[in-house]
Amino acid sequence: MSDSIDSNDSPDLPDPVAGEGANHPKARIRSFVVRAGRMGTGQIKALAELGPTFVLPFKPEAMDYAATFGRQAPVVFEIGFGMGGPTAQIAQTLPDVDFIGCEVHEPGVGALLKLIGEQDIPNIRIFQHDAVEVLDAMIPKGSLAGVHIYFPDPWHKKRHNKRRLVQPPFVAKLVQHLAPGGYLHLATDWEPYAQQMLEVLAADPDLTNTSTRADGYADKPEYRPLTKFEHRGLKLGHGVWDLVFKRKA
Repeated sequence: MSDSIDSNDSPDLPDPVAGEGANHPKARIRSFVVRAGRMGTGQIKALAELGPTFVLPFKPEAMDYAATFGRQAPVVFEIGFGMGGPTAQIAQTLPDVDFIGCEVHEPGVGALLKLIGEQDIPNIRIFQHDAVEVLDAMIPKGSLAGVHIYFPDPWHKKRHNKRRLVQPPFVAKLVQHLAPGGYLHLATDWEPYAQQMLEVLAADPDLTNTSTRADGYADKPEYRPLTKFEHRGLKLGHGVWDLVFKRKA
């Protein structure tokens, strides 16, 4: 999860390099942008002590959820959990659901592991790997009860919009991994991205919008906690948009 920042803070990046451009023959979807980050002592300790148990190795074979979690339960896949605070809260709010989180940034992985240890949260596992590759290689199609994508990088500048994660090919990929009736829950605090998300999800023939509101957006589900950035933004009058769509049966 990557909370939005002011557009002036968005890096003025060059066009994608060979192999990464949306129209390049070797292009592939990526779920992340590499950024530097510092590790605290608590995060380092959590990685060393809890990483072997809760961080799963990436390998090109389908996961056995029951073997991974030691039980049969619905599985929700989260893409980009940031520093992991909301992920930990949701897992505690929904103890009968198992959560798989993907985050490439080591400080975030360490932070979530620290919370897992401090709060004794058993129903989370982590991949420190690109979520798209994990989906393709390890998540069985039609197996997920839900997918969470909260506050992905909005790529504010128009020429960078093509870098946004929520695009038709990626949504189609997610839908393939949802079980019939499984849900896709997105949230953003950047209205132009919310509009794009709504257009993309509404155009997918295998999804149906759960919202009954005229604007198509969903009320924030009770299980999703407010982030500190949301609290700050709401006090300043900024909006937050949730979208919840389900795969058709």
